[in-house]
Amino acid sequence: MIGQPFYILDKIDSTNNYAMEQVNTGLITPGTTWFAMEQTAGKGQRGKQWFSPPGENIMMTIALQPNGLPLSRQFLLSVAVALGAADFFGRYAGDETCIKWSNDIYWRDRKAGGILIENVLRGSTWQYAITGIGININQTQFPEHLPNPVSLRQITGKSWDAVELAQELCRSLQPWLQQLHPAHYNSLLQEYKSRLFRLEQPGLYRMQGEYFQGTIRDVLPDGKLCLERDGELLQLDFGEVEFIIAK
Repeated sequence: MIGQPFYILDKIDSTNNYAMEQVNTGLITPGTTWFAMEQTAGKGQRGKQWFSPPGENIMMTIALQPNGLPLSRQFLLSVAVALGAADFFGRYAGDETCIKWSNDIYWRDRKAGGILIENVLRGSTWQYAITGIGININQTQFPEHLPNPVSLRQITGKSWDAVELAQELCRSLQPWLQQLHPAHYNSLLQEYKSRLFRLEQPGLYRMQGEYFQGTIRDVLPDGKLCLERDGELLQLDFGEVEFIIAK
């Protein structure tokens, strides 16, 4: 069960780092979750830092054991976690909640949360997926360099208990993670695409320093983004293209 047990940590560098250390002891069970009241070096995608004031937001990591899911299908784990996080956030923020490729949680064109999955391998065996989730809950002041953040408090005008919501998030992930079975691979991906930010909508992008207008047409089972530019369909890996979003 996701979130059982659920540990609350007062102050650490990173929940992902802490979870990795615990997994390496061999003493934890799948589904174990660590929630941090404060992180001094929270981790985001591509080496970026995840900033959050103490106690205001969800900063947690879950030790997932993707039994039966081959590494060649690892993108579907990201899909399932993103769908669960979007379900959770949309319950409070409404139906303008969506998923920006590959697994950011968005409200309208603003970033509400992110997911970072780090794999633990033993030889060719996928033992654990250390799954970090950060979601803006009560924060109202953000660093200047962040282009488009938003929090649940800004959307709803209410303050929330971040720990209680983190436990609810765990429950929201459970049904999607249980669908990581070959019979559901296609339906998971279709549901993910139905919630995708900018799908079939023209938008501004940057690649190799060049700005261009493009349209997202699809996401492939391996996670590649199919982006149409001037009639050409590009298949892009994560990190190869940047979404340009106006402040």
